[in-house]
Amino acid sequence: MKLNRRDFLIAGGGVLAAAGLPAIAGARPKVVVVGAGYGGATFARYLKLWVPQAEVTVIEPNDRFVSCPFSNTVLAGWNRLGDITFPYDHIRKAVDRFVRDAVTAIDPERRSVRTLGGHVFAYDRLVLAGGVELMFDRVRGYDAAAQERIKHAWKAGPAQTGVLRRQLEAMPDGGTFVISIPMAPFRCPPAPYERVSLIADYFKRAKPRSKIVMLDGNPDIVSKKQLFLTAWKRHYGYGTEDSMIDYRPNNMPTALDAKAMTIGTDFDDVKGDVINLVPPMRAAALTGQIGARTGDNGAWCPIDNLTYESTEVANVHILGDSILSNLSKAAALANNSGKLCAYALAEIFAGRAPDPAPVVTSTCYSASTDKTAFHVATVFRYNPADKSMEVQPGSGVSDVESAEEFKYMRGWARNIWADTLGLPMSYRFTNRV
Repeated sequence: MKLNRRDFLIAGGGVLAAAGLPAIAGARPKVVVVGAGYGGATFARYLKLWVPQAEVTVIEPNDRFVSCPFSNTVLAGWNRLGDITFPYDHIRKAVDRFVRDAVTAIDPERRSVRTLGGHVFAYDRLVLAGGVELMFDRVRGYDAAAQERIKHAWKAGPAQTGVLRRQLEAMPDGGTFVISIPMAPFRCPPAPYERVSLIADYFKRAKPRSKIVMLDGNPDIVSKKQLFLTAWKRHYGYGTEDSMIDYRPNNMPTALDAKAMTIGTDFDDVKGDVINLVPPMRAAALTGQIGARTGDNGAWCPIDNLTYESTEVANVHILGDSILSNLSKAAALANNSGKLCAYALAEIFAGRAPDPAPVVTSTCYSASTDKTAFHVATVFRYNPADKSMEVQPGSGVSDVESAEEFKYMRGWARNIWADTLGLPMSYRFTNRV
C-alpha cells in the first residue's frame, strides 16, 4: 500500500505524541483569540470549522469590522465608510464565545487572559492578532491634543478615515495636503502611495489647483515603484512643473506643530492645510507585555513559520502585522496565515505534525485612478534550511495599470471580506468600487 504524506503523519501519531505533540481527540482544547481582524477572525472561523470540538473564544473591542484595505477609496470619495464596515454576526455564530472587550493582561505561565471588563479566560493556546501599535512619541509634538486634529487614518474608522475625509473636503482649492510615510516595515507597504494616487484623483476632479507633498522616510518608494511612478506621470503630471504630487524621499518627520500645521524634518518645516501624519509602527502592545516582541530591536515578533507560534512565549501564536518576517504586512497574508495557523493547530490537537513545507500566498491591489488599478502577487514556501519563507518563481507585479484589474480589485475585496467574516452568499455589498 502506498502512503501519502498525510497518511504517514497520521500513522506516526504515537511517535509524535512521544515527541511532545499529544493527541487530544475527544478533549475540548481552549483557544482564545485576541483581535478579530483579517488574521484573528479568519483563524477563529477556520479552526472551529476544522476542529469543532475546540472551545474558541474571540475577544474584540469593536462592535463592527472596518476594513483598512479600501479605506483609501473613502478618502477619495468613491465609497462611504459604511461600504467597508461589516457586522461580526457570522463570526459570533461560528465560535463558542465572542466577547466585546479589550485584553489588559496576559499570564503565559497560568495560561490566562484578563479583560478590561474584569473577565478571565483560560487557554491551552492563545492567538494574538492585534495588528500594530502606532508610536506617536517618535514624532515630537504628536501628543494627545495634536492627535485630535492630525489624523493617521492607518486604522480605519469614523474617528480617523471619516475625519480625514471631511478635512479633505473642507480644504480650499489651491491648498496643500501633506502626508508622511514612516520607515519600513509598516502596515501595508503600497497603501501610502495608493492614498496619494486616490487623493490626487479627487483633487483633479474637485480641487485642481491643490498640491500633495509626500514626506517619505524611506530612500525610495517601497512597493510597486514603477507602476506608481508611471501612473503619476500619466494622470497627475508627475515629473513636470505642473505636477500635483511633490514626492520627497529621505524625509523622516521628526516634529509636528499642530497649531501652525507644520511637519518638521531634517531639511525644513513643511506647512499643510491638511496633514496626514503616519507614525512609525511596531507589533501590538500586548505582544510587548508578554516579551514576544524581541525581533528588529524589539519592534516585531519572531515566530515559527510552521505554526505561527512565538519563539519567545510558549503556546502563544501571533498573526498578521505583528510578526517578524519577510512576509508583507498585508490583509491577504493575515487572512491566509490565519488559515495556516488554524490548520497547524488542528494537526497538533490531533497529535500530528503540521505540514513541513507550508505555502502561503498574497495578492494586493492598488488603485491608481477611479478606473484603473494594478497588483502584486507573491507565493511563499517554507525553507527548512533557514526556517524562513522564500518567495517562489512566478511571483510579481502587473505589467501595466488597467480597467480590467480595477474590476478584479473590487472582486478581491468582496471575496476577502466574505472569507474573513463568514459572510453568506446572500450578503449585499454596497461598495461601488
